[in-house]
Amino acid sequence: MRVLVLGGGGREHALARGLADSPSVTEVLCGPGNPGTAGIAENVEVAADDPGAVADLADARGIDLVVVGPEQPLVNGVVDAVSARGRLAFGPVAAGARLEGSKAWMKEVLVAAGVPTAAHRTFGAGDEAAALAFLETLPGFYVVKTDGLAAGKGVVVTESLDEARDAVRSYLSGDAFGDAGRTLVIEEGLTGPELSLLVVCNGDPDGARPLAPAQDFKRIGDGDAGPNTGGMGAYSPVPLVDDALVDGVMRDAVGPTLRELAGRGIDYGGVLYAGLMLTPTGPKMLEYNVRFGDPECEVVVPRLTTDLGELCAAAAAGRPLPDIRFTPDACVTVVLASEGYPASPRTGDVITGVAEADAEPGVFVFHAGTRLVDGDLVTAGGRVLTVSALGPTVAEARSRAYAAADRIAWRGLQRRSDIAAGV
Repeated sequence: MRVLVLGGGGREHALARGLADSPSVTEVLCGPGNPGTAGIAENVEVAADDPGAVADLADARGIDLVVVGPEQPLVNGVVDAVSARGRLAFGPVAAGARLEGSKAWMKEVLVAAGVPTAAHRTFGAGDEAAALAFLETLPGFYVVKTDGLAAGKGVVVTESLDEARDAVRSYLSGDAFGDAGRTLVIEEGLTGPELSLLVVCNGDPDGARPLAPAQDFKRIGDGDAGPNTGGMGAYSPVPLVDDALVDGVMRDAVGPTLRELAGRGIDYGGVLYAGLMLTPTGPKMLEYNVRFGDPECEVVVPRLTTDLGELCAAAAAGRPLPDIRFTPDACVTVVLASEGYPASPRTGDVITGVAEADAEPGVFVFHAGTRLVDGDLVTAGGRVLTVSALGPTVAEARSRAYAAADRIAWRGLQRRSDIAAGV
């Protein structure tokens, strides 16, 4: 099977590596890929957000399966376009991708499906006064989200009413995220450990199967300080999450959501990322994403022992999924970010030590924001590398990940020092 991985970040590097190791896969192409994927796949130029261009490339290269990494191509309808050519595509059609493309619509689906979630309301550009008044009704912990896509950064979680007000004004005016924020969702803040559960779906609400749970770290600084990011690290498995909890999430949240979508004519395929808060009163859904999480992908895929190509192909074709199995080893990933991330990341700095880190046993260095300039590997984004490591326990995987990360350097590198600490 010839597979095209669409995207160019750390998640796509992890997917490409997993697919390259799959017995069912004979060749992996990455579009556009990155300097890391170039070592295990053929990087090909393609406008990943253009469904027609991706479908044309799949035709030209005889691709059997397109595995879509980022959310924007899914929202734009790349699965619809590739499927219309008679080729398999792993991911939801555009109608299903709206779960991530519109947080307001996602909340509507959750309520209709009876899925527990935070109290919330949606406001548009002309509703600033009403939005500010709604903040006053919340119990001192505020969440303000852009309705549209904002690369994982369009969320403010704060105990400061003034900060929440500022977010409302900057979002609705378009100053912060343009049209993505001119509609926003305000929620009550929830407390408790977070859980990321990635679920593989084949279009049958009863055929969905969960992957190993993971937990990620969204804030830029140690102790969950500072602004939200796309994610600064993750680990899997999560000791406080047992099979009974996962079964409950599938029964009370994922299953009802998939059935609600089916009732709306959407047979959801691909990955459904359930982001939950384990509150004192039970799990509540924070958000759905419609693709592999990043950096959760970088800890879940390295643990997978099931053939990833076979799994994705079965889901894309609407067939029953194979048994999903994982190594008992834990995996921890640490994100290495540029100076100034997430607000204004510095780029162009020369990176050293990647080959040495990647050569460590059980370590995988995934490229997230890098490029080659005159033979030098340089920073080219906010999140630059994710350093993942396997180990018999979370603590040992963590130690290996940080030891490998210590080998890597560039000017202004920042990272958290507390990923999976004390687990």
